[in-house]
Amino acid sequence: MPLPRVHLFEWNDLDGAPEVLRETVIESLSNTLRWGGVLRELVTPFRAFLEETGASDVLDLGAGAAGPARVLAEELQRAGVAPPRFILTDLAPRIEAWEEARAAYPGIIDFEPNPVDATAIPPALGEGRARIIINALHHFRPEIAQAVFADAVRSRAGIFIAEGFGRNPLRFPTMWPAGLPALLLNPWLSRRHRLQKAALTYLTPIVFAASAWDGFVSTLRVYTADELHAMVAPFGEGFRWRHGVFRYAPLGKGVYFYGVPHR
Repeated sequence: MPLPRVHLFEWNDLDGAPEVLRETVIESLSNTLRWGGVLRELVTPFRAFLEETGASDVLDLGAGAAGPARVLAEELQRAGVAPPRFILTDLAPRIEAWEEARAAYPGIIDFEPNPVDATAIPPALGEGRARIIINALHHFRPEIAQAVFADAVRSRAGIFIAEGFGRNPLRFPTMWPAGLPALLLNPWLSRRHRLQKAALTYLTPIVFAASAWDGFVSTLRVYTADELHAMVAPFGEGFRWRHGVFRYAPLGKGVYFYGVPHR
């Protein structure tokens, strides 16, 4: 029986947290996803989702600094699968990071520069595009998460959700073989505030404590498949919903959930 969901705070969610700390957490997580091959097995269900929707463009909701989109695009290419075009969106756009991602992945990554509410996608932006949320749905409280699904259903847009672990704090350490090097090397891989990030990382315990806390809390926030099915149950029979797991070394296990409108 899964633990009850608890929505404790994460440092990365706090507007008052230092930007250098928030950037460090986000950048390190992106490298953890890449170096740990965390999204590698996600390619198969995501490819099935794209085939079922027929979409060649996807809106990346809550795209953050573009890390998950970049990593997923790389994993698709590695598997010999043509990536869709990822359109990065967020309520707080990170234009500098997105411009860098677009330059690094021309024709694959683009972005919407204006703030986008994932619960109310403008029709002109959403038309003909599927939607994804990678490692971010747990940041939304249940009523917001359900509203994200409701907007997709109203728009008859396929929506794909993935999280790097289920609701089990014991799964969080499976990310540390890649996560620890990602934290240690991040100050030298980052493009901004390198000296500040180095001081924060090597001279204080703040980076490691904040990352450990956020990772632990994330495992308590992740929605179970039963909870996700319950969220979408009121929307009727116009969509088919699927869920499953994907794995990564050494013992990691992520979860996915997606909905596709009946044609």
